[in-house]
Amino acid sequence: MPVSVRKKKPGIWEQRYLYLMSFPFLVLVLVFNYLPLWGWVTAFQRYKPARDFWHQEWVGFLWFAEIFGDPRFWLALRNTLGMSVLSLLVNFTIPIAFAIMVNELRGRFFKRTVQTISYLPHFVSWVVVSGMVYMMLSTDGGVVNGLLTGLGLVKEPIQFMAKPEWFWGVVTLSDLWKELGWNAIIFLAAITGIDPQLYEAAKVDGAGKFRQIWHITLPGLRNIFVVLLILSIGNLLSIGFEKQFLLGNPVVVDFSQVLDLYALNQGINQGRYSYGTAIGVLGSVVSLTLLFTANKTFKKITGQSVI
Repeated sequence: MPVSVRKKKPGIWEQRYLYLMSFPFLVLVLVFNYLPLWGWVTAFQRYKPARDFWHQEWVGFLWFAEIFGDPRFWLALRNTLGMSVLSLLVNFTIPIAFAIMVNELRGRFFKRTVQTISYLPHFVSWVVVSGMVYMMLSTDGGVVNGLLTGLGLVKEPIQFMAKPEWFWGVVTLSDLWKELGWNAIIFLAAITGIDPQLYEAAKVDGAGKFRQIWHITLPGLRNIFVVLLILSIGNLLSIGFEKQFLLGNPVVVDFSQVLDLYALNQGINQGRYSYGTAIGVLGSVVSLTLLFTANKTFKKITGQSVI
């Protein structure tokens, strides 16, 4: 009888070069992601920059209690969740459709041209993008208003940036234009990993393009879709503040104030460092809770998870 040979797992010494290559990145993560967590202790202090750590006044959960009693916090939380969910619905699903569309293009030169043009806005600063958005939505020679009035859809130019209820849509569409091509990259990579023989077999069975996409392409994207969706749910409260800060104005402040911007204004502009830190700590705890909840839920439903 043949003797089964048990494969020996490579040890640390056999993989020393891989560990050596990953060491600089591990150091970067520790320095820039974990060491700053020490600053969370200021959320439990009445922090004064002139005092050293041992002479700070400890106040416990005072700032957290004040946060929950501040109506501006709930307003910022509403705006954050509103824009995050809207971005999740638009900026997460449309790149999938765009990736499938690009994959179906047959002209090689045209396909590469479309990909390049769609990638370029990702590398443009939000400062430039916000200026372009203001120009396009301007009532004085703006492209959008010129198109609407030219087609007879509106009689007078619309002041888009002065309508608070439209601010979420403006931010979401601006983000979609900027990140569409970049967000589609990972889906394009996943599509290229699908076995071409599946498409050949579908053609033999008489399946058209739409049926091939529905029964082969979309199921092939399922795993990466679930993983990215779980990570996106975990980042619902971490949408940054650049877009809202640059596109916002005093007229739409009730719809542009998000948690990160609220923490910045309270912590830096008003010098309430402990209060701003407490907002950040609370947001991180909620994000972790959302991440683990989404991970556990999808693991039960689909069997896929991040952890």
